[in-house]
Amino acid sequence: MKTQKSERSERDVWVFRLVVVSLGLCMLASLIGAIILAGQDKDTPEILVALGSAAVGGLAGLLAPSPLNR
Repeated sequence: MKTQKSERSERDVWVFRLVVVSLGLCMLASLIGAIILAGQDKDTPEILVALGSAAVGGLAGLLAPSPLNR
């Protein structure tokens, strides 16, 4: 029988994975969109750059080791 704490920590792991995958997909979609637009000699919209930058920043913040865990 699982305790409440272990069930909660399992859900936390899946939520973390879901967030990381979502941010990664957002980053890739922005990158691919910018490449496609550049290939068609069109300007990249600022919102596309902003979404990609925010996704990269979010991933860096999530995946960087915590200074408290040293």
